[in-house]
Amino acid sequence: MQPNYVTKTIKGSNTIQFSYKPGENPEQMQIDLQSPMQIDSVFFQKRKISFSKRGMNSWLLSLTKNNSRVRISKGLLLTDSVLIYYSGNPRIAKNAPWDGGWIFATDKMGRPWMTVACQGLGASVWYPCKDHQSDEPDKGATIRMIVPDSLVAIANGRLQSITKRKNNESVYEWKVINPINNYNIVPYIGKYVNWKDNYSSITGNNLELSYWVLDYNLEKATPQFNRDTPRMLAAFEYWFGPYPFQEDGYKLVESPHLGMEHQSAIAYGNGFANGYRGRDLSGTGWGKDWDYIIIHESGHEWFANNITTKDIADMWVHEGFTMYSEVLFIEYHYGREGADAYCRGVRTRIRNDRPIIGQYGVNDEGSGDMYNKGAGFLHHLRETINNDSLFRGILKGLNKDFYHQTIDSKDVEAYFIQKTGLPLQPLFDQYLRTNKIPILEYAQTNNKLKLRLTNCNEQLSMPIRIDGKQTQNITITTAWQEFNISEGISIKNISDNFYFTKKEASSSL
Repeated sequence: MQPNYVTKTIKGSNTIQFSYKPGENPEQMQIDLQSPMQIDSVFFQKRKISFSKRGMNSWLLSLTKNNSRVRISKGLLLTDSVLIYYSGNPRIAKNAPWDGGWIFATDKMGRPWMTVACQGLGASVWYPCKDHQSDEPDKGATIRMIVPDSLVAIANGRLQSITKRKNNESVYEWKVINPINNYNIVPYIGKYVNWKDNYSSITGNNLELSYWVLDYNLEKATPQFNRDTPRMLAAFEYWFGPYPFQEDGYKLVESPHLGMEHQSAIAYGNGFANGYRGRDLSGTGWGKDWDYIIIHESGHEWFANNITTKDIADMWVHEGFTMYSEVLFIEYHYGREGADAYCRGVRTRIRNDRPIIGQYGVNDEGSGDMYNKGAGFLHHLRETINNDSLFRGILKGLNKDFYHQTIDSKDVEAYFIQKTGLPLQPLFDQYLRTNKIPILEYAQTNNKLKLRLTNCNEQLSMPIRIDGKQTQNITITTAWQEFNISEGISIKNISDNFYFTKKEASSSL
């Protein structure tokens, strides 16, 4: 791949390997490449083949039959590849990473600075691929970039080689060997400098940490990255299990936009400051002593990159769990009180405009509440389970049992239900598939407490805990229930970590 900073164009090629069962002999393949990018030519088994455009963003390749296909070692599948040459002016990002595309920027010294951010928009905005979140290159990818030799080119995985060419150009080759989602494959091109460190992983291995920043930011970046990266890894390996891409290493790369979870090459643009652009998103004070982008985007290495949803309708699994990783980071380093306060703080940002699970099959990622509501719901779920050791085991189990897999929200839900033995499905349906937040109505007199749920699905039942001199575990439903309450226990002792609204019923009850 070779970008041209002056003309804002890209040209390159992509070799895609694919497998199929003997006897299938596929004759056509759909490839995605978004306008105004163009496919120039396609080669299959070393022969040029025909192709045609379908609509704005799809192309149909004609794979001619040939008996020279190579059988892979297991003998169960056949493997082939297509070589696609492409070029054009990619869509330019308007407000990366939210309104994404290719980024042709300059650093403060006026030098070219290029990258891309294309989550949701799709990797086919700049190169031809099978552009669907369920279709990851399961053997990784090799990324080659041709750039002016005054610049440095960085990508996912590990650097394989730098080759000098004529015309003052260099070819950088990087390789990632783990499965990787297409939108996570990314080039960073600029006047970068690098330093490295090692982290002792819970696996017993040393994880290579590699940091890339613009040359004039080295002094500011060094203490920030050296402080929060090891703190992040300590917390997340405790809660989620080993860093899931140890073979490819861990990188932070300065970017001209705020940040992105590019696998093994996290995009960082938070200005080397604590908080989110210097702010505490929770408004509680607990979000101001750590770098939001280092913590949040790195959390995606477990939830989004290790565990990836097949459809972006289920992206709450990416964003909800990763937003909750901030809560767990605070708990690990500052204690449970701070974690509870932070989570309740970000809950105030929830809009409840629509469900956080979108419609399947139509590129609909659901409400932006997947961040804050997702985190608030997971804290509620943790309170419901009422066993932190089990809860932590589930988080680690998800990352182990679905290691490097694409899944659905239903897989995550079933995993919680199976591991806890609790009837949690109505809870998932309520908080993920509706935008109604349950109301806990109550009436208390003497040692009697009446409770019911409203503004919710009729079948919802919710286990809750009431703390006091004695702890009582009860299950509330949409029907009025009366409970005998021990001395000193009242509605006020129901934890605010549960995500519902409390409302006193009329005195006539």
